[in-house]
Amino acid sequence: MINLSNLAVLVEAVQAGSLAAAARRLRITPMLASRRLAELEEEVGARLMHRTTRSLSLTVEGEAFLPHARALLEEEAMARASVRPLSAGVTGTLRVTASVPFGRKVVAPLVASFLRDHPGLQVDLLLNDGIVDIVAQGLDLAIRIASLRENTLVARRLADNPRGLYAAPAYLAEHGVPKAPADLARHRCLALTGVSHWSFLQGGRTLRQRVSGPFTASSVEALHQACLGGLGVTMLSAWDVREEVSAGHLLPIRMGAWEPEGLAIWAVYPSARLVPPKVRLFIAALEERLRQN
Repeated sequence: MINLSNLAVLVEAVQAGSLAAAARRLRITPMLASRRLAELEEEVGARLMHRTTRSLSLTVEGEAFLPHARALLEEEAMARASVRPLSAGVTGTLRVTASVPFGRKVVAPLVASFLRDHPGLQVDLLLNDGIVDIVAQGLDLAIRIASLRENTLVARRLADNPRGLYAAPAYLAEHGVPKAPADLARHRCLALTGVSHWSFLQGGRTLRQRVSGPFTASSVEALHQACLGGLGVTMLSAWDVREEVSAGHLLPIRMGAWEPEGLAIWAVYPSARLVPPKVRLFIAALEERLRQN
């Protein structure tokens, strides 16, 4: 039988980056953390971590074992939650990742009310516009805006994510308003790095329009700010520009019957076999917030 306290040291050490940090999280001494990790390696019969005075890293065996260690700890947490009175509430830390704009405008404002409803929880929010490996990073949940295919094992569709073309009034006054996708070839289009075409839909037809401009970025937030500055036309989510459109700082651009290809907002988690109550509660709260928008 594997000691779950020893498993916790491994999982926390990977998440925190050191045994000393893992010890602080677990409220034990660094010496005890080191001893528990050694005991775990003896229990499984393999070295799980390379340890030096300055750093640690997983061995090949450790990489293979880590998902199982997390699953065992999740299963224990679920077992405890099943017999805990509902009035006791959920506890622990919920680690979530989202893109910078969605995290700033949607997730972070939600956290305040969510933690008031669940005071036993803590939330650690990682904002990153790239695709984060949630298993390697030890995250409970990723909120992604993409055209993922629905896969009930790892992802759950939360809401549609309609997009549109926008530009600042000053840009449109100087360069004119594009009326159809083909007109974009003559405009300054601000696209994500590596993106050369924007997709539009009309009925069952798809049109890929080539776009180019003086500025590309790996961050949607950067494109948004450049667009506000009058640099060009960009494609943004409706929730991301609601305030600027209401204030007249950005104007929506219609492409006739052609609509920009929409995306969806997804909740992605490591496994559907054991979804912790804290994850289920947060997803439910986020769904409710998205319905209100």
